[in-house]
Amino acid sequence: MTQQDARRQESPRPPGGRGQPIVVGVDGSPSSVRALRWALRQAGLVGAPVEAVIAWQDPAIYGIGFEWASVSFDSESLAEAAEKVLADSVAQVTVAGQGGGPPVQVVPRVVQGHPAQVLLEAARGAQLLVVGSRGHGTLAGVLLGSVSQHCVQHAPCPVLVVPAVPQPFPATASGTALGTGG
Repeated sequence: MTQQDARRQESPRPPGGRGQPIVVGVDGSPSSVRALRWALRQAGLVGAPVEAVIAWQDPAIYGIGFEWASVSFDSESLAEAAEKVLADSVAQVTVAGQGGGPPVQVVPRVVQGHPAQVLLEAARGAQLLVVGSRGHGTLAGVLLGSVSQHCVQHAPCPVLVVPAVPQPFPATASGTALGTGG
């Protein structure tokens, strides 16, 4: 358990109301940075704090043949690397977004575990869970990553999936973009 998790358990969320956070999954990918940016804007509109959550796991290493290799990983180094990715992502979004809207409290959380399970647990009591459409998974090109899909199907609160790149409004036959009023 990290220090951030310990602090989180010491101060439970108030039930309902403006104190309910918007939880956002961050892994450093462009999609997750866009999700964080969206979550911060929404939090400013509704007066909510943002919990920026990154999950990390010890990697599984296979040995030669049919046996597992016994490899030791430094969990502190992995947690520190995840913490740096999270801090860099938050800094990137907050520096770029200064000057517009009210300040938003961002609570960074670095949690050991599978990303989908970590996000589902963090979403308990949240008003919204925001995830990117694809992160640093192995199947490049899929429309919805396995973590975001799992969150959509199992989250205890509403989920917003932010696409990796902005999706333009479709144009009509006259060339006017739909949904833009023009």
